Amino acid sequence: MKMMKQKYSVIVLFLLILASGATSFQSYQSTRSLVTRDMERALALTLKEQQSNVISADTIQLFNNNLLLEQLKGKAELAVDTRQQDFRCYAKCSAGTVFSLSDQRPASILWAAAMLWGFYCFYRRRKDVSSAFQPVCCYGGLGLSEADGRFYDAEGNRVNLTPMQQQLMEMFFRVPSHRLTKTEICEALWPKKEDASETLYTLIRRLKSVVEQHSDLKIEVDRGRAYELKIK
Repeated sequence: MKMMKQKYSVIVLFLLILASGATSFQSYQSTRSLVTRDMERALALTLKEQQSNVISADTIQLFNNNLLLEQLKGKAELAVDTRQQDFRCYAKCSAGTVFSLSDQRPASILWAAAMLWGFYCFYRRRKDVSSAFQPVCCYGGLGLSEADGRFYDAEGNRVNLTPMQQQLMEMFFRVPSHRLTKTEICEALWPKKEDASETLYTLIRRLKSVVEQHSDLKIEVDRGRAYELKIK
């Protein structure tokens, strides 16, 4: 369930970021079209009024006066295209100018929402990790979590156990003496098996290395009749 919630949280964060980017790009594109139309209209009107393709200080002044967008005046540029036989005057505007003229408030709101959601997810993740390690009991540097029923080492790292190893470790932890007889273990783990001795020996052998690697504990054998979880 927690993994599913985390998955949905990431999806929501991704959608917010995507919506912010799409809204910003859409606003930029619409503003660029508006700016282009205004510059082309102002340039055509300017060239018509001065009846010349020569750019001078008067041309620039007249061009600025013909612009309808007040924010564009003084920011648009006039240039001459010399790649053709006849010089052609054209207006242009930098991407930065277009972006500054575009309405980025909706995109900023979405981006702020994405940032807040990201911080919230990070906070919840840390809180979940912290709350996950609420040990029922600790013994020898190993703790059994009340929240998820998993074992964690002294640093809060989860100890990976097989389902059978998990069951046996829980049995050891829930007994005050941390001692279990062979009969108790076999009846709890393999109730329908007549002789589970070999299976138990294999389980204990593999569990020993895991326990000793992640804690200060060891499993002692009492002549094959009982097993005890002890501090080294």
